[in-house]
Amino acid sequence: MAVTDENPVFYNPLDPSYMLDPVPHLRQMREEAPVHHTLAGPWAVFRYADSFRILRDASLSVDEANADIRDSERAALFDAHIEATGIEFRPSTSMLNVDPPDHTRLRRLVSKAFTPKTIENLRPQVQRLVDAALDSMAAKGTADLVGELAFPLPFDVISEMLGMPDSDSDQIRDWSSALVKTLDPVVIEEEIKAALTAGQAMETHLAEVILWKRDNRGHDLLTALLDAHEGGDRLSPEELADQVSLLFVAGHETTVNLIGNGIYELIRNPEQLQLLADDPTIEANAIDELLRYVAPVQFSRRIATADLEIDGHLIPSGSFVLTCLATSNRDPAQFGDSADALDLTREGAGQHLSFGSGAHYCLGASLTKLEAQVAIGSFVRRFPDAKVVGEPVWNGRINLRGLDKLMLEL
Repeated sequence: MAVTDENPVFYNPLDPSYMLDPVPHLRQMREEAPVHHTLAGPWAVFRYADSFRILRDASLSVDEANADIRDSERAALFDAHIEATGIEFRPSTSMLNVDPPDHTRLRRLVSKAFTPKTIENLRPQVQRLVDAALDSMAAKGTADLVGELAFPLPFDVISEMLGMPDSDSDQIRDWSSALVKTLDPVVIEEEIKAALTAGQAMETHLAEVILWKRDNRGHDLLTALLDAHEGGDRLSPEELADQVSLLFVAGHETTVNLIGNGIYELIRNPEQLQLLADDPTIEANAIDELLRYVAPVQFSRRIATADLEIDGHLIPSGSFVLTCLATSNRDPAQFGDSADALDLTREGAGQHLSFGSGAHYCLGASLTKLEAQVAIGSFVRRFPDAKVVGEPVWNGRINLRGLDKLMLEL
């Protein structure tokens, strides 16, 4: 949809009001411009049916090699910084960025070390970490929910799960935060520079970790990934490093957002918080409803490999297409007239698109759900009367939007 005097509606994530609360703006996009050619270049769809269709369309790509980015300012900034600094850059082989058959092969190998039993066996470990965090918070009476629970928990779980050696966790967190900014539809030059530098540092660090792990094997995910094979096929060192990096970058940040934003929304909806505190049997459905309601990842992207028609709009081959998970998850056409309300007992809550759909459905979904069940369930039972102190501080990200700080009185 073009921006004209007659049609002023356009997607603008840089509006200050959007950063505080994108829901009203995204609702307007879904209602008035559901198939939209953004000013930044990519197309975007905002309705559930369109997002579902695109995410499940096997003819679409996630590999940027299939994108027509010759006129992309974003690509030009990346290329200019790579050339100016001499940073060696190679395309990522993570499962987020490759198509079948490479994606199928990677997923098959990684899933051997990511079984439901492996994830469920982590529950006591996750509970131990959560209990320790809640004990510390209770002793003080006030706490920063993000800094003391939502942020460290998934990082510690991933580190222990992988069997990572003791290292500078703060440095890894900084690299991860820089890398995750590149998932936004709009990035500035300083963020690109920081991401490329962080990517090189993370790659060097993980290569050293993998060498260390070859000589220090254990009963952990990284050892299992080293050993994963099928018919003689194994992960290459680059593929192994990229899958581990994916866990730290995407896997960590999304879980932080789910735990932090989820607890914040429960505090804002005290009757729902009390419902979960009183009835742990609704925990699984409650987490699906929170995933629907807060959408830890706001957008997922695909690339058209041929001209694509959606609702009368022709999207040219090579175009990026953003599926807005946040507004699709609140589409009344899918979730009824109460789509904008939080209802932990909602029937069909699990139909949300927060983990994507189709071949690229998130392999780490079960781990994220486990961590959220333990963290959020334990929190509301321990602190059913928690109150927000002051104003929440948001992280300023467009795609992986979440809280940076939330002070609570417990």
